[in-house]
Amino acid sequence: MARYRGPVCKLCRREGVKLMLKGERCMGPKCAIERRNYPPGQHGTNFRRRQLSDFGMQLREKQKARRIYGILERQFRRHYAEAARRKGVTGENLLQILERRLDNVVYRMGLADSRRQARQLVNHGHITINGRKTDIPSALVSIGDIIAVRPESRRKTYFKDLAESNILTKKAVPSWLQLDPAKMEAVVRSLPTRQDAELPITESLIVELYSR
Repeated sequence: MARYRGPVCKLCRREGVKLMLKGERCMGPKCAIERRNYPPGQHGTNFRRRQLSDFGMQLREKQKARRIYGILERQFRRHYAEAARRKGVTGENLLQILERRLDNVVYRMGLADSRRQARQLVNHGHITINGRKTDIPSALVSIGDIIAVRPESRRKTYFKDLAESNILTKKAVPSWLQLDPAKMEAVVRSLPTRQDAELPITESLIVELYSR
């Protein structure tokens, strides 16, 4: 399975914003943006952020979205093609598809500190959709689906610690999910909207890029 294996803090530094790729670490003093707020590479310290061209702005928005959700270019293009086929605003359709990915839902439930960690939980077979084990991070959830931790997996140390710490009761869960912290499961109440994404992304620029 293709995925980015390099240091994720470099991605935040390249975009110049916090992409929240390491969860709570991104909010502390160890965040790479706080310590070295310049692009990675040998010329990073001498780099001056200059005015980007229209293409440059569009490219940066696309790269930012890809990196936030941890998706490589080929899969991102497939998601965009699906969004373009659907009725409605293409940019909003794209964000809705990205939010409906299983790895993102697991992250939104609070079961993982980052989407990267959520993807690993899914890959290892710890998550079920409607009672069936699903190890495909890109699987899209629908209204009425029940996403939960497998009963066998709840005996693992990671999920035991998660239950004992009551972290799930303190997590801010989006309104389109109904979370039951005790059962470690969530019901998809509705499809996510643009406001639910709450991301520093201008999706219209992504549409302009792919419409060239």
